[in-house]
Amino acid sequence: MCRWFLYTPCVLILGVALGQPPTRDGARRMRRPAAERNPDLAQVADLIVRRTNEFRKQEGRQPVKTDDKLAATAQYFAQYMARTEEYSHTADGNQPGERAKKHGYKYCLIAENIAYEYNSGGFTTAGLAEGFLEGWKKSSGHRENMLDRDMTQTGVAVAKNEKTGYFYAVQMFGRPESEKITFKISNQANTPIRYQLGGQEFSLPVSYTRTHDLCRPSEVRLLGTDEASPKDKRQTFTPKNGDRYRAIVDDSGEIRIVKE
Repeated sequence: MCRWFLYTPCVLILGVALGQPPTRDGARRMRRPAAERNPDLAQVADLIVRRTNEFRKQEGRQPVKTDDKLAATAQYFAQYMARTEEYSHTADGNQPGERAKKHGYKYCLIAENIAYEYNSGGFTTAGLAEGFLEGWKKSSGHRENMLDRDMTQTGVAVAKNEKTGYFYAVQMFGRPESEKITFKISNQANTPIRYQLGGQEFSLPVSYTRTHDLCRPSEVRLLGTDEASPKDKRQTFTPKNGDRYRAIVDDSGEIRIVKE
């Protein structure tokens, strides 16, 4: 299991290998209905999206919407792994973010879950979807991707290696570049100010303006001019896209940040 970061937080979690040992009851296996041995893979993908959103709702998250470019990325990679039997996030020599970009998806955040399943007795459509979902939900890293509050889009695909009977699933999550949070802060006080954002500390000289681009909502904490100043350090706010702020000196002589 690993985590991968690129430009902005971009989490990649290695997929789980799910499967059951082959059955020795060959005659019984041959009597299974064809539908159980040949699940509808498009429906499997749809079920994964639907059940993921049910899981997100259950855990207090907003639903993710299917994006055609993410779905195309997932389809390409699922088919690649099924065809080559190479199983890793870099099986094709690319990182997940690179694959998404090649399929036209410009992202702020990107994440990928992968998994494979095998059962000599075959799967129903619902059973195959459930197997992938439950495996991801029980793995902390995959679960984190599924419940990421800042992801807004998804793309899912499943492919089969017809020779081996193994099924490969790819679940992509993304937040497009168009949904980044951009805000400005200017210093109209009579002294440089300091503030924290996303774990980093920034200094802003008098009469300067700085623009921030965020992919995840983050709290701003004003530090003022004196690190020991308790009144300044109490002021915090969470910017939204398009917000503009300015630092001023109020009537009491304290530095405050106000929204324009």
